[in-house]
Amino acid sequence: MRRKIKNKNEISPDFMYNSEKLEKFINYIMWSGKKETARKVMYRAFDIIKEKTGNPNPLEVFDLALRNAGPATEVRSKRIGGANYQVPREVRAERRLALAMRWIRDAARGGKARPMHQKLADEIIAASNNEGSAIKKKEDTHKMAEANKAFAHFAW
Repeated sequence: MRRKIKNKNEISPDFMYNSEKLEKFINYIMWSGKKETARKVMYRAFDIIKEKTGNPNPLEVFDLALRNAGPATEVRSKRIGGANYQVPREVRAERRLALAMRWIRDAARGGKARPMHQKLADEIIAASNNEGSAIKKKEDTHKMAEANKAFAHFAW
């Protein structure tokens, strides 16, 4: 018997760029329920992206960065006959977006000695150019999936 489908929370789009992805990313950045602070960080980062890229619409750069940072395959652990195998699997679209957002956020938080909006803008620009820590994480995930391709027949 199949599991009951969970009701997903509907996220209203942000008021400045009218984007649901951006509002979800603001929620990812948020710490301790301080959403307004997270919004300020994100919009300041978008101002920096406008300056550095010369693109009047930073949402395009942001969407490109999310597409570039999202992995196509990942490994999942599966126990078979007393041994654990790392089985490569395709990543669903929702999880791909969630991983990309998490990796960009964590890469921006990892930098030191600069305000968060500057680190975030730099990481988004780097990801849109297929560079940076989030892209490295994606490539490592793809390499691990490629290395364990021999166990693909265990996929469920």
